[in-house]
Amino acid sequence: MMRIIRSGLMNRIGPHRWDSHVLIAFLAFALVSLGMIALASEVAEGDTFAIDKMILTGLRHSDQAGLPIGPAWLSVAVADLTSLGSAAVLVLITVFALGYLLVVDKKSNAMFVAASITGGALLSGLLKAILVRPRPEIVPHLVDVSSSSFPSGHSMNSAIVYLTLAVLLARSEEDRHVQVYLIAVALTLTLIVGSTRVYLGVHWPSDVLAGWAVGAIWAAGCSLIARELQRRGAIERPVEGPVDGHSGN
Repeated sequence: MMRIIRSGLMNRIGPHRWDSHVLIAFLAFALVSLGMIALASEVAEGDTFAIDKMILTGLRHSDQAGLPIGPAWLSVAVADLTSLGSAAVLVLITVFALGYLLVVDKKSNAMFVAASITGGALLSGLLKAILVRPRPEIVPHLVDVSSSSFPSGHSMNSAIVYLTLAVLLARSEEDRHVQVYLIAVALTLTLIVGSTRVYLGVHWPSDVLAGWAVGAIWAAGCSLIARELQRRGAIERPVEGPVDGHSGN
C-alpha cells in the first residue's frame, strides 16, 4: 500500500525541474539550521536565545559591543548591501522583471509573477504583525529599525522576491545556462541580505533563518503552481523544449 501511495505521489509531482530541487534544498538548509539553533540553545542553557546571543555577540568586539568585527569598510558595505532587501529595491526589481516579461510578450507570466510577489509581501506583513518578537538589544543596532523582529522582513521578502522571480523567469527560459544563472544570483542575493541583518545587529539569526524558510516555501509553491499552469496552457511555456523534462544541455 505504501509503495502504491508513494508511486502515486511521485507520478503527481515528478519528474520536476531541477530548480524546484534547488529550492527544496535551500528550504531544508534553513529549517535544519533553525532547528539546530533551537535544540542547541535548550541543551546549552535552557534558553531559546542562547545560540542567537552567542552569534550576535561574536560578531562584535568583546570590549566594545558597538564595534563590529572586521575592517571599517566592511560595516559600510554591509549597510549598503542590506538595502537589497528593502521594500523600495524589491519593488523596483519586480517592476523591471515584469517589464521584461511584457516586452517579450509573456503577459500571462507577468500577471502570475505580479500576483505571486504581491501575495508574498502580504504574507510577510501578516506574519510580522502576528508573531511580535522584540528586536535584539544585546548589541547596538548599526541601522535604524522600527518593526518587530520575527521573521526577518528583509530576509523573507528578499527570498520571496528573488527566489520567486528567479524560478518563474527560469520557467520562461529554455537555455539551462540562463536558468542556472538566475537561480544562483537569487540564492546569492537572498543569503547576502539575511546575513547583513545579523551583522548589523537588528535581527536574531533565527529570525533570518525563519524568513529564508518561509520565502523558500513560498517560492517552491509558486513554482509548483506555475508548472501546473504551464501544463494547462494558462501561462506561456519556453519557446521550445519541455517544461518538466530533463534538459538536453
